[in-house]
Amino acid sequence: MSPEGNAENTLEEAVKDALNKLVDPGAGLDVWRMGLIRDLRVDAASGGVALTFHPSSPVCPVAFTLAPAIRDAVRGLPGVSSVSVKVRNYNRAAELEALLADDEGDQSQSGD
Repeated sequence: MSPEGNAENTLEEAVKDALNKLVDPGAGLDVWRMGLIRDLRVDAASGGVALTFHPSSPVCPVAFTLAPAIRDAVRGLPGVSSVSVKVRNYNRAAELEALLADDEGDQSQSGD
């Protein structure tokens, strides 16, 4: 296996581990095992992570709490430089994606 492939796997495993620790408060289960995270893509060379968040229902009451928590859990990992979270299967997906994008802009402007 190439060193890049190994780094890719290591970062992907770190992302999955972080998501395994993030619990949906309504279900009491982690977001990874619940299948709320799909289409996980990790680019270790750039530090970019992209994923799709599928809330447990189209009217999930904790989606506006979980989506930023997912993004922040991944963003805080060593080696991650950017996180893109798409939201699907949710009636306020566009609004939630806009909130995530606004928060991302606030973080980069504050120097964090």
